[in-house]
Amino acid sequence: MARSIVPTSSLSRRRFLAATGALSLGATLAACGGGDSDGSSAATKPVSQADIDKAMKTPTRLTFWTWVPDIQQEVALFERKYPAIKVDVVNAGQGVAHYTKLRTALKAGTGAPDMAQIEYQAIPTFTITDSLLNLSPYGATALKDRFVDWTWGQVSGPGGEVWAIPQDTGPMGMLYRKDIFDHHGIDVPTTWDEFAAAARKLHKADPDVYLTNLAANEHAAWHGLLWQAGAKPYAVSGKSDLTIGVDDALSKKLARYWGGLAKEGVISTDPDFTDGWYAGFNKGKYATWLTAAWGPAFLSGSAKPTAGKWRAAPLPQWDAAEPVSGNWGGSTTAVIRSTKNPIAAAQFAQFLNSDPASAKMFATKQFFFPATKNLLADESFTGDTPAFYGGQKVNQVFADISDTVPATFQWPPFLDQAAKDWTETVGKSLADRADTVAALGTWQTRLTTYAKNQGFTVKGA
Repeated sequence: MARSIVPTSSLSRRRFLAATGALSLGATLAACGGGDSDGSSAATKPVSQADIDKAMKTPTRLTFWTWVPDIQQEVALFERKYPAIKVDVVNAGQGVAHYTKLRTALKAGTGAPDMAQIEYQAIPTFTITDSLLNLSPYGATALKDRFVDWTWGQVSGPGGEVWAIPQDTGPMGMLYRKDIFDHHGIDVPTTWDEFAAAARKLHKADPDVYLTNLAANEHAAWHGLLWQAGAKPYAVSGKSDLTIGVDDALSKKLARYWGGLAKEGVISTDPDFTDGWYAGFNKGKYATWLTAAWGPAFLSGSAKPTAGKWRAAPLPQWDAAEPVSGNWGGSTTAVIRSTKNPIAAAQFAQFLNSDPASAKMFATKQFFFPATKNLLADESFTGDTPAFYGGQKVNQVFADISDTVPATFQWPPFLDQAAKDWTETVGKSLADRADTVAALGTWQTRLTTYAKNQGFTVKGA
C-alpha cells in the first residue's frame, strides 16, 4: 500500500529543500541573454510516429541531471521498455548548485545534459533564454488530460508550447495538533477570520503556544498564500515585457492580515528548517503548520514524539463558498534545447512522469505527491491511514485540495532575486513586527529596479 510516511534518516534537510523548492535559483541570466545553442535539432512541426519508433530503436545514450534520490529505479522502467536507449543519471547538485551548473553549461555551449529536473518556479528562468525544448511537436500535448489541470498551466506556454512534464506537486493545506485544539476548545478554522480569532484565543490561554509559525525566511510559503488569495504578482509577455505587482490590493490584504497577527504577537515568525524550528514542533510550540502535500511525510519523520496528535485539513479560506488553495514545491522533467537526441529525450521526459508504474513509484519510493489524475484517484494511494495522523486519510485530504489550486499563477524569470528581496523586506517586517504593507512597497521597488537593469520593460499590476 502506498505510504505517506518516510523515516527521518531517509529525508535529509537538503534533500527536502531541493524537493520542495525552498532553495533559491541562483543568479539569473539577463533577459535578452541565454545559451549559445541554436536549437537546430528542435522540431517545429509534429514528429511522425514513424520517426519516433525509429529513434527509440536506435542505440542512444542520454544524460539526465536530477537531484531525486534513487530515481534510477524509475529510469530502469524506461530502459526496459526502450532497451536501445541508455540514460546516465547525474546528480549535478541541489538547488543553487544544480541551476548554476546548468546555466554555466548553457552559456558555454557545451556540457549541458539532454534532460534536467526543473522546479515549476524555475521554468521561466530557462524559457526566457530559449534553453528548453518545446515538447509539443514530440507528442506531449496528448498528455495534458493525464495531469492535474493547474500543473499543466505551470509547464505550458501561451502558444501551446510544452516546456516540461510535471512530476510532483505541493498543494497547500494545514496540519494541526488535534490534542491542542481539543484542550483549548478550538474548532478547526475554515476561514482566515476564524484562524485569527483562534490564534488570539490560544496564545492568550497559553503564551508558550502559537497557532502557527509563518517563517520570516520562507518566501515559498508566502508565494503559496499569494497564490491562494488570487494574487498575480508576476506576468511575463514575450521575452522582455514584465508586469510586477507584489504590492497590489490582494497582496496588501495578505500583508495586513499576517503583519497584523505578527504585530499582535499571536503567531511566531521563527526561521524554518533550523534547530529551533524543529524543536518547536517536538515540544508543541506550534499548533498548526501551513504546509504542502509533502509536509505530512516530512513532519512524521521530524516530530516523532508527537505521533498520533496531528491531523490534516484544507487551508482556511478567504471565501468559504469558493474553496481554493495555492502550491508550494514540486518539479518537472524538461529537455534541454541543445540536445542532439530530441526525440529520445522528449519520450523519456514523457514516459518518466506519465507512465503509471513510474508515477506510482515516485509516490511510494520517493514519497512525492502525485501530479497525475489517475494516481490521485487511486485508492491504494489515497486510502493510506498513517498512525502519525491518527489513521486519517491524509493523502485523500491533499488530493482533494489539489483540485482547488488555480491554474493562472505565474513566476518571474528571476525568482532568486524575488526571494532575496522578499526576505529582506516583507520577511524582515514580519520578524520585526513592523509595517508589512510598507515592506511590500519596498519589495515592489527593488524588484522593478532589478528587472529594468536586466533589460525588461516593466509595468505595475
